[in-house]
Amino acid sequence: MFEQTEIPGLIIFTPRIFGDKRGYFFESYNQNLFKQAGIHNEFVQDNQSKSSFGVLRGLHYQRPPFAQAKLVRVTQGKVLDVAVDIRENSPTFGQHHSIILSDENNKQFLIPRGFAHGFLVLSETAIFQYKCDNFYSAEHDAGIRFDDPRLNIDWGLKKEELLVSEKDSNLPFLGDHIKFIDNTKK
Repeated sequence: MFEQTEIPGLIIFTPRIFGDKRGYFFESYNQNLFKQAGIHNEFVQDNQSKSSFGVLRGLHYQRPPFAQAKLVRVTQGKVLDVAVDIRENSPTFGQHHSIILSDENNKQFLIPRGFAHGFLVLSETAIFQYKCDNFYSAEHDAGIRFDDPRLNIDWGLKKEELLVSEKDSNLPFLGDHIKFIDNTKK
């Protein structure tokens, strides 16, 4: 099932789960099903991270021509996942959407190009997986501060409970970042 959020382009996917006393089975990705829903990304790279409680990663994005759309999910644990619209001419520029992703709800979050993305681990540990429709490029790596007052993101934990990398703690605020212009591809 695909559900459009209040920010155009951000889509929540909840797979159909087949379960019985042995456990469960579901398709986490089916290109034909996604195409039928109007989603035509061609994913070229899969990534995985493992983090402990309180780890906040983000808010990250890649500048063109290495911008990435991502299909993210949690295979162990629970996270608060956040996407921020940084498309310069978007009517929802600077707005964000938050969703709980967990190994219990099996929801996935499709984040198109033109969004900054981050997540906070709410369980003891979490394994986070994401598909990307473009390859990572270190020189195009960019981000926005997780605690930018303009974004007003409620991460759900006190700031002293957060474990944030030095790199992420020193990212610029939204008003200071280079405008993201290329939202025409994929």
